[in-house]
Amino acid sequence: VQLQASGGGLVQAGGSLRLSCTTSGFPLEHYSIGWFRQTPGREREGVSCIDSSGGSAVYVDSVKGRFTISKDLAKETVYLQMDNLKPEDTAVYFCGRDNPGYGNDWSRCNGAGIDNWGKGTLVTVSS
Repeated sequence: VQLQASGGGLVQAGGSLRLSCTTSGFPLEHYSIGWFRQTPGREREGVSCIDSSGGSAVYVDSVKGRFTISKDLAKETVYLQMDNLKPEDTAVYFCGRDNPGYGNDWSRCNGAGIDNWGKGTLVTVSS
């Protein structure tokens, strides 16, 4: 099982980035995937999560209307399109696989059900 986040970088406020979470070693259509972010001294925060089929998604209030999560089963990749970025979006972004066997409701997007994390990608938004 592998997940690899990529696509981070430096962008000015108001700009856009698209993060990719490339997966392998498991059937993506059977698992919910989440994007999380962390800054120094703070707990990891759930940003957006998408269900196994890719038909339902949830977002933290601070990114609603600006971020869009999507799942491409053919490419085994989950994307996070981030528009109108703000300096407070600066963080290391991680993707993680939610294990349904843990009994956690994926839509809570709180990281409790994550059994595999990818390495993070740094997003820096300058003002």
